[in-house]
Amino acid sequence: MFSKFKNKRILVAMSGGVDSSVAALLLKKDGYDIAGAFIRGYNVDGCQDRDAEDARLVCEKIEIPFYIFNFEEEYKKRVVDYLINGYKKGITPNPDVVCNREIKFGLLYDKAMDLGFDFVASGHYAINKIKNQKSKIKILERKEGVYIAKDGNKDQSYFLWDVPLNRFEHLVFPLGKIKKPKVRRIAKKADLPVAEKKDSQGICFLGKFDFGDFLRENIKTKNGDILDADGNKVGEHDGVWLYTIGQKHGFKNFSGRQFYVIGKNLDKNELIVDYDESEKLYCKKFEITDINFLDHDFENNFDLGKQINVFIRNRYRQELKKAVIKKLAQNKAEIELKKSDKIFPASGQSTVFYNNKGQMLGGGIII
Repeated sequence: MFSKFKNKRILVAMSGGVDSSVAALLLKKDGYDIAGAFIRGYNVDGCQDRDAEDARLVCEKIEIPFYIFNFEEEYKKRVVDYLINGYKKGITPNPDVVCNREIKFGLLYDKAMDLGFDFVASGHYAINKIKNQKSKIKILERKEGVYIAKDGNKDQSYFLWDVPLNRFEHLVFPLGKIKKPKVRRIAKKADLPVAEKKDSQGICFLGKFDFGDFLRENIKTKNGDILDADGNKVGEHDGVWLYTIGQKHGFKNFSGRQFYVIGKNLDKNELIVDYDESEKLYCKKFEITDINFLDHDFENNFDLGKQINVFIRNRYRQELKKAVIKKLAQNKAEIELKKSDKIFPASGQSTVFYNNKGQMLGGGIII
């Protein structure tokens, strides 16, 4: 799969799952000098010790060194506090995006460089074609850019948009052109101890747990009313901070009709909803801020004030939508959809934009 450059050292972020394990296996088979690294974060579901042991067993199986880095305190400050503070403000942050920027390809990346590694690898499903000018490593010597993975159902580029562009020069995603069933087959053929392990469905390092209960433990909430767009009380909720724009369940519905959250009044602890057939559920324009650019040409055209045709995604695995992005301020933009759609842009969530070839151009936070 990859050319062999045995002098290149790669630190592989090991989660204890099958994807990162196969990523490490493939790099080892291709002759790289690799080591595995497990990150201890702020874990809630209690599975961290088991995952660490699974990662260690995989490293033992493929005969590579194994590190454990404890980033629990940093994770609490940079990800958990960010998440809770966002919900307190009534927005819906994406912890996985922040985790990739601050922890996996932030703290772990820095640690890897300090230890003399040339690259950091992970089991992310994404394609990285950004060149490394200081290396002849051929896996990065293609047309530049970060692209949607071959396995569209598993593509994780959405969660990588906020990683600084220069860091992709030292990131490797061995699974970018492999589909998940093949990853499983590779793991089974190599008799990896995690070959049959189920995929994790939890939040990055926090694990799988009841997210509503987690928020209730960290945010003081109280019951409130649900009002429709005409001001009629149509239900009750457990606290406006627990809900996000577009949500259609998790509360008491007295109306007998399907409705969705379209707004929140934090001062009055009220959710505003509208019904399935309402035009208010459809979005044509919205704004984003805190933009991170992953393509220089795109950034230059944006700075020049050009309106740029893009494809956007507001949620993981959401179908790509045609849109136009235009600059409003230095790091602020308006997104206008070519066709109004029920996409529920929720404040705090991420919008990620791509070109027609699947290259990720950047992203921003929905206002």
